[in-house]
Amino acid sequence: MIRIRSRDDRGVERTGWLDSRHTFSFGHYFDPAHMGFRALRVINEDRVIPGAGFPPHGHSDMEIISYVLEGALEHKDSTGTSSVIRPSEVQRMTAGTGVRHSEYNASKTEPVHFLQIWILPERAGLKPGYEQRAFPADERRGKWRLVASHEGHDGSITVHQDVALHASLLAPGERIGFDLKPGRHGWLQVARGHVRLSGEPLKEGDGAAISSETKIEIEGETDAEVLLFDLA
Repeated sequence: MIRIRSRDDRGVERTGWLDSRHTFSFGHYFDPAHMGFRALRVINEDRVIPGAGFPPHGHSDMEIISYVLEGALEHKDSTGTSSVIRPSEVQRMTAGTGVRHSEYNASKTEPVHFLQIWILPERAGLKPGYEQRAFPADERRGKWRLVASHEGHDGSITVHQDVALHASLLAPGERIGFDLKPGRHGWLQVARGHVRLSGEPLKEGDGAAISSETKIEIEGETDAEVLLFDLA
């Protein structure tokens, strides 16, 4: 079964510096029918104007992944971590027992466009932590690249949950498949471009919940970037 989550039905938050689209309930946007999917709790597509961003704020008991599509995102947190995340890089912050962080557009001239992803951890009270790695485009072009996993397999970042996050870049007409093991579920998020998921058309910003399927196929209709979450 495949259930499409249209980009047009997402929650919207607009301020003078932020344009954010919420796939699942978040902040002032609440929809009891869309509280997350399995351990996947948040997918926010954020665009931030030059020089602006989220001032220091707190989180706990959440795995937070930042996936930058365009521009550069500056991260600072109360563990002493300071970094800039750029396209092809993936960052994971374990909020655990509590952490404060800020996220700002690192550029004074160009906007930043990124996905903020929250995953419920396998247990509460983890030690706060941080990890960031680069996954070059050629490792994702026309194939799946594991970018986050429970055990940090194949050079992926480690996530404290039974989830495997794969990323791919597709050209028009290019196809890739994915086999889901029995009892597993998938969430496909179209980060850029247009694709078909087992024949179903999906646009940039669309998502799809996948259950009781053993194999799916994704075909690029335009140049596209997709994320696939393999979930318990």
